[in-house]
Amino acid sequence: MSFTRLAPEQFDTIPDIAEPAENPFLAGHDEAGAHVAAAYRAGRLHHALLLAGPSGIGKATFAFHLAEHLLRYPHAGEAPEGLAPRDPDLPLFRQIAQGAHPSVLHLTRPLNEKTKAFKSAVTVDEIRRIGRFLSMTSHDGSWRVVIVDPADDMNANAANALLKNLEEPPPRTQFVLIAHSPGGLLPTIRSRCHLVRLKPLETPALISVLERLEADVPETEAGRAALAARAGGSVREALLLTRYGGLDIAEAISRILGERAFPVAEAWRVAEAVGGRDATVQFSIFNQSALDSVSGWARHAGETGDLAGAARLSELWREMERLIVETETYNLDKRQHAMGLLRRMWQAAKA
Repeated sequence: MSFTRLAPEQFDTIPDIAEPAENPFLAGHDEAGAHVAAAYRAGRLHHALLLAGPSGIGKATFAFHLAEHLLRYPHAGEAPEGLAPRDPDLPLFRQIAQGAHPSVLHLTRPLNEKTKAFKSAVTVDEIRRIGRFLSMTSHDGSWRVVIVDPADDMNANAANALLKNLEEPPPRTQFVLIAHSPGGLLPTIRSRCHLVRLKPLETPALISVLERLEADVPETEAGRAALAARAGGSVREALLLTRYGGLDIAEAISRILGERAFPVAEAWRVAEAVGGRDATVQFSIFNQSALDSVSGWARHAGETGDLAGAARLSELWREMERLIVETETYNLDKRQHAMGLLRRMWQAAKA
């Protein structure tokens, strides 16, 4: 599948997959859409929404649907009862998709101009753009929409800067914060937002999206259900699993961790596969699979009363996350990084 990309690429872009800003399809989330649309029609839409839910289920896509809804229907009483589908034929759609609409500000991890890699956080300089954005006269006297995506990627300075903007926003300003883990946000930010929880996609909706994207979907119902369960109802995770070898990477990690002695040769094969120059997506999948494995171990240890083990594994998870950030930030050798993570995980599994 290929298409002409309109939106600027982001830190989590998947090749040949539409960015949320240019995606006219919103799968699932009918209940949340109806709730938000009804609040808007009644003049009760909170000035700051916090869209919470797992990664890859459509939160950012929902945010851009809401932005277009507000701009198409600036008078609440004339808006439809449900969240309006986006219309690719409208100039409004194209402007929003290209990041060129003067009334929509999308903040995410910025590109590091020196390294040409995306930064690991939403920085304070990004959040400061809100002040300049809101200081200008709104386009056509209409809404201004600020989307922070994801808000849980903000560093401490950025979070404090955002808090000031949330406290006294100008009229007809809509904040939409996207969070995979809202508990990681400052309590003062959460208290100033209306929480809207978006659920993982049910299997039929997930499979429908994957088929539209021409992904390699299992033919049997059992296989589809297994894929949906493994992906956690996330389109993004399902695409990574089916299109970019995510299942193979996860299985390779499991095999290595199951060996009695650390299998250097097999681990190096995995490291070369995910650490190559053209394996950016696979490298991301590897890191996330590794973190998910250790997170699962820590959760199991806590549930079974092994508090010391849970603490040890939680510390390992934090150390692994730090190494991932350092490798990406300083462009370190990805193969050596992968080997190091696999060895640490193997040692933890044998402890």
